[in-house]
Parts: sequence; C-alpha cells; structure tokens
Amino acid sequence: MNLLPDLPVPPQLRDPVLVKGLLQVAAATALGTVVLGLSYVRDLDLERELGGSFARGFVQVLAMGALIGVLFSIPLAFSGVVLAAMIGYAAWESRKRGDGVPQAFRVSLTAIGLGASVVILTMLAAGAIESTVRNLVPVGGMIIANAMKTNSLALDRFKSEIESNRDEIEALLAIGVPPQAAVSEHVTESVRASLIPVVDAMRTLGLVYIPGMMAGMILGGSNPIYAAQYQFVIMGMIFAAGGLTSMTTSLLIGRYTFTEAAQLRRFEESQPTILSALRSLR
Repeated sequence: MNLLPDLPVPPQLRDPVLVKGLLQVAAATALGTVVLGLSYVRDLDLERELGGSFARGFVQVLAMGALIGVLFSIPLAFSGVVLAAMIGYAAWESRKRGDGVPQAFRVSLTAIGLGASVVILTMLAAGAIESTVRNLVPVGGMIIANAMKTNSLALDRFKSEIESNRDEIEALLAIGVPPQAAVSEHVTESVRASLIPVVDAMRTLGLVYIPGMMAGMILGGSNPIYAAQYQFVIMGMIFAAGGLTSMTTSLLIGRYTFTEAAQLRRFEESQPTILSALRSLR
C-alpha cells in the first residue's frame, strides 16, 4: 500500500541521470570539505566564507537549472532585463572585495556594466552571439561573471596597495604631487593583478587550458576547427570585458579615493544594505 500520494513530478526530476549527478555532487562536496578541513587545521579562518560560497553556488546553480526552461521561453526583449539583473547582482557581490573603498558599489556597477555591455552588444552585432534567449543569456552571463571576477581582483588589490602605502602617498600629496599622480603606480598594479587570470588563460589556451565549451561542441558533432575558433571568440570576449572593466574600475576608483581638498580618504569598512547602496548612486 502506498502511504504517500502520487505527486506530479516534472520529467526532468525522473531522469536516471540525476542519480549519477548526485554521486558526482557528493564527490565534489567531499573535495570541498577537504579544503575546509585544511583551512581549519591551518587556522586560516576561511571556513565560513569558503563553505558559504560553496553552498550558495550549489543552490544558485540548481535554481538556475530549474528555471532555465522558463528563461528560454521568455521574449527576447526580456533577456535584457535578465542580463541587467545579473550585472546588478554581480556589482553587489563584487563591491565586497573593496569594502571600505569609497563608492565601491557605484564603481563596480559602472565598470561591470560598461565592460560587459560593450562586449555583448558588439558581438551581437558581429553575429558571434545569436539573438536568442537560449544563446544570449548563458553567454552574456559568462561575460558578466568574468567581468565581476576582474573587478573584484582590481578592488581588492587597489585597497591593499593604498593601505600598505598610505604614508608614502600622503607624503607625496604634502609636497604638492597631484592626487592622480600620487596613486598612479598603485592603480597600475591593481589593473595588472586583476588581469593575471585571463592573461594566463589566453596564454595556455589549447595547451594547458582546454575549455569545456570547445569540448562540448566537438562531442556534439561540430567541426573541430570551428569549435576551436568559437572558443577563441569566447576567450576574446572574456579578455575584452575583463580589460574594459578593470581599466574603468581603476579610473573611477582613483577619483573617489580623494576628498575635494585632495586628501586621501580613510577606508572604513561598513555593511551597506541594497537600499543604501542604491541611494548612493544618486
């Protein structure tokens, strides 16, 4: 006797492949647990951040998988709303790496929005991104995610550079050096550091780094040469979005770092809400 009523189950959840997927998730989780254990043993105090990001990533990607069918059925015009929401959330998360840096959310929103939008619109016009929700949202999300990563690295490096060299910068200001010139070296370092991952990926593309999209296209029956060409296009988009984002971040953050009296601001950490961050955009 079945004590539980027969509940309607979506066909995606009845797929036997899900059982295999759960085993793979368990294996990945076990590896993640090893990292958390090492952090605890070495007293790195990163367990909360690492564990939280791991769990959130799992929940968020499952939610996206559940909603992907809905996203693919929406009109093309609404894909712009979805991408704009992605940019806003990416900026909100990224500004945490520069917590305390003046106008970190404004800088992140502008830089990620500009870097990702220019690349997406250009490649749409070139036909590299199809004007369909099925293609635009995933590829656009990939570009936004990498722009966010670059922005986070730029904010983090700039913050540490300024805090480590504050006395030197203030001494330069005291003898009349213009504010932008006083921090130019540190701005340059933040840009270089933020672009290291994407530059290394481009250098090793095809030799060490074999991207999953290229492999998937080949397994799906595409011409291997075309798959390689399109993968390079994707990496080029990521490279361009990262570069534009990083340079925009460094340009804006260099201005917000000083008061109207050309004094270096103090980086005071805070816990802004989404509402207060939006108000700061005025």
